[in-house]
Amino acid sequence: MKLADLGDVRLHYRIDGPDDGVPVVFANSLGTDLRLWDPILPLLPEGLRILRYDKRGHGLSSCPPAPYAMGALIGDVEKLMDMNGFKDALFVGLSIGGMIAQGLAVKRLDLVRAMVLSNTGAKIGTPEMWKTRIDAVNADGIESLADAVMERWFARSFREGPTLELWRNMLTRQEDTGYAGCSAAISGTDFYTPTSGLRLPTLGIAGSEDGSTPPDLVRETVDLIPGSQFKLIRNAGHLPCVEQPEEFAAALTDFMTSTGHIRG
Repeated sequence: MKLADLGDVRLHYRIDGPDDGVPVVFANSLGTDLRLWDPILPLLPEGLRILRYDKRGHGLSSCPPAPYAMGALIGDVEKLMDMNGFKDALFVGLSIGGMIAQGLAVKRLDLVRAMVLSNTGAKIGTPEMWKTRIDAVNADGIESLADAVMERWFARSFREGPTLELWRNMLTRQEDTGYAGCSAAISGTDFYTPTSGLRLPTLGIAGSEDGSTPPDLVRETVDLIPGSQFKLIRNAGHLPCVEQPEEFAAALTDFMTSTGHIRG
């Protein structure tokens, strides 16, 4: 485990793989930490240099006062990548992580060679919806939202299984302030115009049962970028890397091969 002091925040992160490996950065969703990617990492090709991190207010990172701006979240990973020599990376972002990917690509195309936008959008929800959620967290904590979040995150078959409790616990043990702060960042973000100006290899991944970012939203977002690809994973909700890790890892590997990020 490593901790990067970025001034107003300290980010927990880890790097796996060889120092000269192909750079890949993973940014996880609201209410999760870097363990979100654990199910797929053993299924990816060897020779990758993988950077994962906990967003501000999440996991083992510090939790500055809310609200947060999307620009701050983008700046956090920008500094982290610069600090650790990650350039021309494949950036894999899920949900708010996918928004961070879009914003970073617009700001620093030297850092992002290709993107995977999983279960995300150029704009997610409405300010009114996010205000309701933020107010609930501030009043009664994340626990008050947890059951509804599980329904959006996972397909029914997964929710009836034995491992749901692990993911519910991950959600409820995040900082209330961090969840509210990142919710405010999502609420204030509309990337339709800047994302439409991007020209880089992009793969969109959606879950057929996603109650947070439905497949049509993901497809609409990646369609803003000419030449983009789209993959629908069935029997999966908002976190297909958890529910269908083999299919998610295969889509990611195929994309890396097709873009020349790795050799087939």
